[in-house]
Parts: sequence; C-alpha cells; structure tokens
Amino acid sequence: MAHADFVHLRVHSAYSLSEGAIKPKDLVNLCRAQAMPAVAVTDSSNLFGALEFAQEAQKAGIQPIIGCQLAISRDAGEPRNGTAPPPDPLVLLVQNEAGYQNLMRLVSIAFLESEPSEPAQVSLDVLAAHGDGLLALTAGVAGALGRLLAAGQRPAAEALLDRLQAIFPGRLYIELQRHGQPEEAAVEPALLELAYGRDLPLVATNEAFFPSADDYEAHDALLCIAEGAYIAQSDRRRLTPDHAFKSAAEMRALFADLPEAVDNTLAVARRCAYFPEFVKPILPAFPTSEGRSEEEEMKAQSEAGLEKRLEDQVFPGVETAEQEAVAAPYRERLAFELKVIQEMGFAGYFLIVADFIQWAKARSIPVGPGRGSGAGSVVAWALTITDLDPLRFGLLFERFLNPERVSMPDFDIDFCQDRRDDVIRYVQDKYGRDHVAQIITFGKLQARAALRDVGRVLQMPYPQVDRICKLVPNNPANPVSLQQAIDGEPRLQEMRREDEAVSRLITIALRLEGLYRHASTHAAGVVIGDRRLDKLVPLYRDPRSDMPVTQFNMKY
Repeated sequence: MAHADFVHLRVHSAYSLSEGAIKPKDLVNLCRAQAMPAVAVTDSSNLFGALEFAQEAQKAGIQPIIGCQLAISRDAGEPRNGTAPPPDPLVLLVQNEAGYQNLMRLVSIAFLESEPSEPAQVSLDVLAAHGDGLLALTAGVAGALGRLLAAGQRPAAEALLDRLQAIFPGRLYIELQRHGQPEEAAVEPALLELAYGRDLPLVATNEAFFPSADDYEAHDALLCIAEGAYIAQSDRRRLTPDHAFKSAAEMRALFADLPEAVDNTLAVARRCAYFPEFVKPILPAFPTSEGRSEEEEMKAQSEAGLEKRLEDQVFPGVETAEQEAVAAPYRERLAFELKVIQEMGFAGYFLIVADFIQWAKARSIPVGPGRGSGAGSVVAWALTITDLDPLRFGLLFERFLNPERVSMPDFDIDFCQDRRDDVIRYVQDKYGRDHVAQIITFGKLQARAALRDVGRVLQMPYPQVDRICKLVPNNPANPVSLQQAIDGEPRLQEMRREDEAVSRLITIALRLEGLYRHASTHAAGVVIGDRRLDKLVPLYRDPRSDMPVTQFNMKY
C-alpha cells in the first residue's frame, strides 16, 4: 500500500485537556488505516502526551513529530484596551535534539513563569532565545498573524513576520486552514500575498480535535463541559464537523488550487525526523563527608548503623560471650549486600533515601517501618530506611536487588500525610529547587461523571440523570465502564431504547468516557535529577501548589 500524500501537522490529542478527543493509540490507528507515514501532535500549551504518542507511533512504524501549540504573549507595542489581551497560538515542531530541549524549556517557562491567573505563555523574546531546532507554523486565522490581518493591521502583521523570520530563518511556514469558517476565507488572500511576497512556504493543515465527523456532537458537549456552558447556548466556543481527522484525499480536494501547501506537509515531516532517546536513571551526586566516595560513605554509615542496631535490638538479653557469634551472620550479610549494591552502582540511591528518612525521623515526622521487598535489606535496616530486622524474619535481599536483573531499587516509603510536604521541601532545598519536582497525574472522565456532565450540558432534569447514574455500579477499586454497565443492566437498555433524550445522553457519554479531564499532582511521587529537570522533562505548575510538576506521568 502506497503512503498517503498528506501528513497531519495539527492534531490535538486527549492531552489537550477537555478539548482534544483523540487518544494517542487511536491516533496511531487512524494513521495506519490511512497509510499516513507520519503525524504531529500539537497539544494546547503542553507536552503531556509527547512521549506516550511518540512511543505508540514508533511501535506502529509511523514517524512521530513532537510539537506544541504554544501561547505567545501579545507584543507590547500593539494597540490594546485596558486588560491584558489573550495570548496568540503559534505552532512549534521539533526537528532535532536541540529543538526538543528548547521546546521542553519553552513549555516549562510558560507554566512556571506565567502569572497563575493567566494562561501559560511565553514572550517573543523568550521564544527568540529558544528557537533553534524548531519549525514554526503561523497557526492559521487564530495565530497573531491571522488576527492582525483580520483586524486590518497590515503594518503590524509585516513587523510580526519580520520578527518570526529572524527567529526561525528558513523554518517558518504560513499556515492555511479551511474548516469552512468565514474568517478563514476572509484572511486567506492576505496570507497568500504575504507568503508569495516574502517567498515563505505555505502549509495546509487541518486542526483535528476528534477522530471523525460522527464525533462532532460529543466533542461539542466536551467543550461545553470544559466551559460550564450548555449545548443550547449561542454565545460559546464552537468548532465544526470539519475539525475531524480528515483523509489525505479530502485534504487534496480541499486544497486542489494550492497543491504545494499539501506537498509541504510531507516536506515538514521529512525535516522533523526526531525521536527522544531513553535515558538511564540520573541521580544527583550525594554530598559526602571528608572527601569520601559514595561507596565509602555508604559502607561507613552502614557499618556504624549496624553496630547501633545490634546494641539496641539484638544484644539485649544475649550473654556477652555469645554476642560475637550472634552478630556474625549480620556482618556477613552486610558485607555481601554492600558488595552487590556497589557493583550495581546504587550507593548514591541508598544514601539519598536514607538521608531524607533520617531527617524526617529526627523531626518526629512519622515514617512507616518499610513495605515491600526493600525490607529484606540489612543495609536499609542499618541506615534506618526500614525498621524490620531482616534476619530475624528470614527476609531475602535477592528479592530486592538482584545482579541478574538490573533495575532501579524501589523502596516503598510511607510518610505521615500531614508533614509529607516538609520532607519534600527538605529534598528541594538540598538538591536545588530546579532539580526536584512532583509527578503529574491525569483525571479521566469515568462513567458516572461523564453521564452527569453530559446531562448538565444537555439541560436534562437532574433527578432523571441521577436515576440513570445510580444504575451504573460505583466501585472505585474496580471501575465499571459505561458499556459494561449497560450490558449488565436491562433497565438502562430499556431507557435507552424508549427515551430519545436518554439515548442521546448515553451515546455522547460513551464517546467522552476515558478522556482526560484535568491534570493534578501524584500524592507521593517525587523525582530528583542531577541537572535542571527541564533538560530531561517538560515541567508544569499545578495552580494549587508552587512546586514544579513533571508533564509526563509516572509511567513515562
């Protein structure tokens, strides 16, 4: 099967929260079904799904293009009336490692340095400092260029283009879109004139928010849920059925008069063949005393710690003459474990974990005794990471660390939730605020929530929606999908058959279930790196907290 002769460069995945409705796996399947050789995800202001999408695409033999629709602050020189106007979108696509690094930095700055009350955005000056390795598309009629032209501000539009061409020399594309909206047709002649006058390439894009035109009604409901609006309202954000994932043939037909704009999607894809490399765990160096190596420090602390444990917990009630014989297996086991830990290169890991646990215990912050396989380590017990004597309970070290299977050690540690933030703050202060972040999580629309939200935007009577929701089993430990609930509940099937409003409610909820609704912070996950974290992962700021959060979830 020949490759399609068009590549989508403007897809909003489900990680454009409460806005995009295409899950990464579904996007890859759409591309495979249509023989598209590559695809770009340009989520709104974030890289939440970049790694998941890139992996799914690569597995399927499709070239992923990592990108972002970044918000750019309005130029200070522009006329404005009082309040700060909303920022303009600009589309950035990654060409190479430098571009990936710059995009992570830009997206991190947007979240960490914007006012909490404003959308995450960067200025043109910040963009200029981090433009290398990135291609830019002007974002159609919604971008600053389209907005200025629509407002009749031709000189300001020319000045903006001068600036963008300086930031992205040979890497700037004038983006054309045809979703059937009157403002697109109104601005297109001026965009073409500027492109031809400056010898800038055109690129045809279709801003895809949902898989097919059949999903339009459900997606419209999703926008209403996000904005607290009703379907029946006239003054709200609306898209068109044309914002679906179009085929190459549809795009060729739509731009039959400008074939080069479609050809250029393939040229852009060829310029953006980059995949982020996997990185082995990168731990910060642990500050040791008296110029010791981490291995020497761990050995010294473990040996001293074991002697204290023996004195306090093993020797009481043992005759002095027998103490050496009792201690021998502990010391042998300690020596064996130290050798394995050192050979596997994990001395620093043990020291880092022991340090913040000892700090917490010294300040009377309750810490659990140790769960999971880590409780089998004498080194962990000697360093007071755990409080269980592994020899007394016959626990095996090999279950925790095994040279045959090299993977990061994993201690399950429980801190009292009331003072857990104190421990996190200590870690931040010790390793540097820009080296430490919490981990993001994404809240999904579950079956009952989808029904309630859709019922509200359809303005259905609350008691009726409530009655339907109560027919969906609510078991947080083992959530039931809406389809499973329908299959197992004859009353739901009957209501769906006999009541048109209920049928519409369920049909829309089925399409929206499982989409990401919001981002929040993992209760306990923290990452520590040996460098500024935005060199490794993009960062986000949870509006409810001042601590940076990774934009990738725990799995990635």
